[in-house]
This record gives sequence, structure tokens and C-alpha cells, in this order.
Amino acid sequence: MGKYFGTDGVRGVANRDLTPELAFAVGRAGAALVAHDQSLDKPIVVGRDTRLSGPMLEGAIVAGITSTGRNVVLLGVVPTPAVAAVTTAMGAAAGVMISASHNPIEDNGIKFFGADGFKLSDAVEGEIESLVDDAAHLPRPTGLEIGVVAHTRGLIDNYFAKLVAAGADLSGHTVVVDGAFGAAYLIGPKIFERLGARVVAINCEDDGSRINVGCGTTNLEMLRERVREEIARSTGPVVGVAFDGDADRALFIDETGALFGGDHVMLVIARDLEARGELPGDAVVGTVMSNMGFEKALERNGVGLLRAAVGDRYVLEAMRAGGYRFGGEQSGHVIDLARGTTGDGPMTAVTLLAIAVRTKRTLHDLASDLAVYPQVLVNVRVRDKSIADHPSVLDAIAAAERELALDGRILVRPSGTEPLVRVMVEASDDARTNAVAASVADAIRTAAGL
Repeated sequence: MGKYFGTDGVRGVANRDLTPELAFAVGRAGAALVAHDQSLDKPIVVGRDTRLSGPMLEGAIVAGITSTGRNVVLLGVVPTPAVAAVTTAMGAAAGVMISASHNPIEDNGIKFFGADGFKLSDAVEGEIESLVDDAAHLPRPTGLEIGVVAHTRGLIDNYFAKLVAAGADLSGHTVVVDGAFGAAYLIGPKIFERLGARVVAINCEDDGSRINVGCGTTNLEMLRERVREEIARSTGPVVGVAFDGDADRALFIDETGALFGGDHVMLVIARDLEARGELPGDAVVGTVMSNMGFEKALERNGVGLLRAAVGDRYVLEAMRAGGYRFGGEQSGHVIDLARGTTGDGPMTAVTLLAIAVRTKRTLHDLASDLAVYPQVLVNVRVRDKSIADHPSVLDAIAAAERELALDGRILVRPSGTEPLVRVMVEASDDARTNAVAASVADAIRTAAGL
């Protein structure tokens, strides 16, 4: 990670870490670098989620961009994938989303999309960083050369049309939508209404003071309870969908009131693509955290799983490098390069429900053979994260791998942001999973002198 950019753009506590001054400098540097090879008549598209700090940072970023002579098109509150879609649809120079995704209220962030709709590479973000501290020396046009700002929401009609085209007739279905008081508060319920469903909207207000608070993908209990209530009174199928703050991910509650997570979603969509001959390489890209039960379920359909580092940007990099179409994470980030360039919660939702309608099966039935392996994650706090490479720790890991053989796996990795070594173990039964994780964690503590 760089000085300003982390694994998903610039992020921090708004007005403390991510200040208006920094946002202004990032806007200037980003506009100067990302759009340098784009003609000046191409604007930069800017969207945001509902956070209270959004308008403050939006104003600063827009000032930075327009101070370089580049025009701006403001979309207002929209999902992150809509910014990427609009950027490519209108031939814009770049896109900017102001959001901290699933993070708490006080956080915010800035992520850039290139003219192709893809998030920037680490290398390009590094170049922007080099300009941020020197942003004052970038060109400052005057008079008629200063960039101008246009306000519009009509441009997201293109994105909405893509969602409708990917969906199916949901007449007779009830969809409970949890908008997390975030970017999907409006488009989330609207898309399912357009597709004919009876919609029950919860947490679907433009209220940044409650974004992600006890709702959305970070807390599914409210959605689960409401789905169960609707199941009790409905004669047709009832499902729930939850978005996160910027709607680039989605998680579900199925027709039985059970959690339908990211691995379930990916399994259903991957199988559907494979059955229709639309899964290049007969493989999907997941992460090192993708459940082993998910991997084994894919294998039964002749589909392989490639594991990337944790983070949707790394999933995307592996997809593009290997020519794969489909990938995602347990968190609900799902990327289908035939339909978009980034994680897209609403697109994932309409695609998933369309498969259920087309196959005349419930979500629960479509993924009923996914036996989720018990997974234990132990965080060991250490002074020096390199202890993960200590010979005694490596010996303990090797012993664990022999113990798990072909019926489990272990992953030991230093945290990228905290003084922790994370031990993740999966196995087919709880007792063995916990025992192996505890053994390796103890080896780390002993090696660290704890």
C-alpha cells in the first residue's frame, strides 16, 4: 500500500485522515494523470454514497478536477458500478466514486476508474501519489479554460437499462431489499419493482447518518427477520437482498430464511454460465478465503477455482490476466466482465434471481449441495509480523497440512494493516478445525515469545 492509496483507493476518517485539502490535491493529481491522454472535452464523472461527509469531499474533489481545466459531470448518490458504467457509456475521461463502501459512518474514500471503466492499477495509483504532494505545481488555467460542472442523474438510465436487460419477470415473487441507507437506497427497490416483484424496502432512505449501521451486508439479522415474516404471510417465493454502502456487493437470504452468501451466489452463477458454454477456461477466480466446500462443489461440475489474494482488485487482476469472465469473494463482491468492469451488487441480484426464474428452482435448491466447511480464523497479535516465517512456525504449518491432507486447508498470513498474523483453517469437522488452528496459533505465540 502507498502513502495515500490502500487496497481500494484513498480511505480514512473523513475530515481527519481524508481531509478536504487532501481530496482537492487528489482531484488535481488524478485529473492531471488519469485523463492526460484524453481530449479536454471529455469530462470526469463523479458519484458518491450517502455519507454525511460526501458533499464536503465532493466539493473538494470537483474543485481540484476543474482547477486543471477538466469538466465534471456530477451523478449525485449512485452505486459505485453505475459510475464505472456511465464512464464507459458516455466516453468520459475517467470516473470517481466517493465512498468507504462497508466501512463505518465516519470513514470515507475516493476511488478512480479509468476511461475503460476499470479501477486503476497499483502503478497508476503510485503515480498519482507522486503528484499529490506536488499538486500545487500542476497547471492552473484561468478564464474560459477553467473546468465547468454539470449536474445530471439522467445518465444512470443506461446503467438501469442494463440491470433490466439482465433480469427476468419476477411477478409473484417478494423481494425484501435492505439498502443499508446507502447508494442503493433508490435504485435497489426500483429495479425489482420494474421487474414485477412485490418489494419490501427496509433501510432504503437517503440517510448517511445511519449508513451500514446494523444493516446491509455487514449485519443481515434485520433482513433475515423481515424475510421470515414475509415468508409466513406470503403464498409465493420470498427472498432478501442486502447491499453495502456503495452497492458494489450483495448478500442474500434465501426462501427458507437462511443466509445465501458469496460462495453460494458464485456457485449458482458459475454453474449457469458453464451450462450455457459461457465460462471461459471452465474456471472462476475466487480468493484464498473462498470456502473449500465451494471449491469441491465447483469440481463436481467440471469447474476449477483459481485463488487470488483477498480484495476484489486482485480478483479482477487475475481474471484479466488469465482471460476469465467470472470471479468474486465471500463478501458478495461478484464480477462478471461480460456485464461490467467492477463488483456490482444490483447486477448480481438481478442475475441470480433471473437464474431461479429461468430454471424454475429456488435459490435454496440451486445451491443445496454446497457443504460449507467449518472455517476458523485466529488472529495472533505480534510485535513483528515476520514471525510467520520462523522455522518452528513453518514446521507447525507443515504438520497441519499433513493433518488436513485432502480434506481441509490452512492459510497463515500477516495482516496488511495490523500487527497480527492471521491463521485460517478449514476442515470437514469443527473439532479438527479448531484443534489445528489452535496448534498453529500456539506455535506462533511460542516463537514470538508471547
